[in-house]
Amino acid sequence: MGGFFNKMIGKTRYVVCRLFVHLSGSEVATILGVLNRSARSAIDAEGDLEVLGEELVDICQALLQYDDYWTSAANEGEVFWDEGEAGDYVSDLFTDSGERYLSEVDFSSTYDYDQPLSIPVTGNVIVMITVAYEGEVPELETDLANIAALKDGLKALINLHYKQKLRAIQVHFSPAQLGDELTNDQLLQHYSELIPL
Repeated sequence: MGGFFNKMIGKTRYVVCRLFVHLSGSEVATILGVLNRSARSAIDAEGDLEVLGEELVDICQALLQYDDYWTSAANEGEVFWDEGEAGDYVSDLFTDSGERYLSEVDFSSTYDYDQPLSIPVTGNVIVMITVAYEGEVPELETDLANIAALKDGLKALINLHYKQKLRAIQVHFSPAQLGDELTNDQLLQHYSELIPL
């Protein structure tokens, strides 16, 4: 019996969670520069978790710097004891995030983010972060729809990277293209889970 008991205790706990952060205001389009640079690095990294983790840290730090513009948020997640099931749920969330309104990045068009913008600038940006990690992180396994909890959650994501506990990292954002606009109506229609902060 001893062997079976040890095996149960040694089981790895996997958590898959997704955070939505909605920013609004005249300045929020500048965060798209950070997001697009990270997206390019992620594609070049071809799934290297170390590189993806560094990009995630940059994005979380940028979001924390822009906390004055946070308008609404949401999060969801599941706990798994089976790595395959956790992986399937990551794929489901990835597909769902990718199909959300204006969240597909097109790198065939090149914008210089340092140039003054004469194109329309969106007043809304939404960032969707999906991660899988090993262990238990109370800061992420709670309702993040208030500012203090969301700050703690983003800091917890940064710590997970440095502790090398992240097993999957995916970031989507909308609008993914500079010049695209995400209106309030589109937000309500395509991101209905958002809760005002």
